Amino acid sequence: MPTAPNGRPRAAVAMSPRAAAAVLDPASLAALAEVCDLRPLPVLDDFRTPRAHAVLADTDLLVTGWGCPPLDAAALAAAPRLRAVAHTAGSVRHHITDACWERGIEVSSAAAANALPVAEYTVAMILLSGKRALEQARDYRATRRRADALGTPLRVGNYGRTVGILSASLIGRRVIDLLAPYDLEILLHDPYVTDEEATALGTRPVGLGELFTASDLVSVHTPLLPATRGLVSRDLLTSMRADAVLLNTSRGAVVDQDALTDLVTAGRIRAVLDVTDPEVLPPEHPLWDCENALITPHLAGSQGNEWRRLADLAVGEVTRWAAGDGFAHPVRRERLAFTA
Repeated sequence: MPTAPNGRPRAAVAMSPRAAAAVLDPASLAALAEVCDLRPLPVLDDFRTPRAHAVLADTDLLVTGWGCPPLDAAALAAAPRLRAVAHTAGSVRHHITDACWERGIEVSSAAAANALPVAEYTVAMILLSGKRALEQARDYRATRRRADALGTPLRVGNYGRTVGILSASLIGRRVIDLLAPYDLEILLHDPYVTDEEATALGTRPVGLGELFTASDLVSVHTPLLPATRGLVSRDLLTSMRADAVLLNTSRGAVVDQDALTDLVTAGRIRAVLDVTDPEVLPPEHPLWDCENALITPHLAGSQGNEWRRLADLAVGEVTRWAAGDGFAHPVRRERLAFTA
């Protein structure tokens, strides 16, 4: 492995300045500098500049993040020694190109670290929607009077509720793990998971249609790929039980937005949406004022102090790679066809 004169690999940070300021605090930068010869900031956010070419010329590893430019053939030509990329966010699709794989560059992602807050958000919304907490809080505010608990409909509550998980992705698996202590039946649809694997995860494997007809809530965790665009169709949404919930923390375009809007505004089903299509919805969109929809501003992923978890994972990956142990969270080219 090429190294700096002090025997350590040379590394540089490539992302937007705002991403670097948010994710890489001084302690994280210091930890990186302990295991590699880290080039000083400012970050690289344009690989075409003379400074970027000077930095890339002897860089062995890039620590990347949101806003990293594509590592295309031209960028790699300026980085003849580059052998590894440690990404401080989830998907690497925006900057890792075919040229990277063809060179054999090792790639790591912090997707596993980012999966946890999304899973936590999902579980919170599953439990809150089961109790109809947001609706009851709204009514309580309006009436200033407690509802009659003994008159609560039997459809309210989480005991014995059926939750459908669409895709055993990193996030989907974390959701399944976090739901294990609760008295819920967990269904799973994932064409890449065998029935034996699904059972081992603590779920009951079902077909796509049954996932929607049999669940009180369906949580979408499939990545947005050409094959999954519009996967949650009007027919599937229409087949859901009355008052069922569609929870989406994946990507808005996985769901037929028009069909979802029709069904939710008609009061047929409910929706909890951390993502929409488009994002953000137009100001006049009917979902904004619909009592059956809760829309949050794509906040399920890492935010605030949760960014430190991403940095910690990246530091750990750089430490392993610098020691010759390889990445613990590698991204494989052959898995890109069905991962985010």
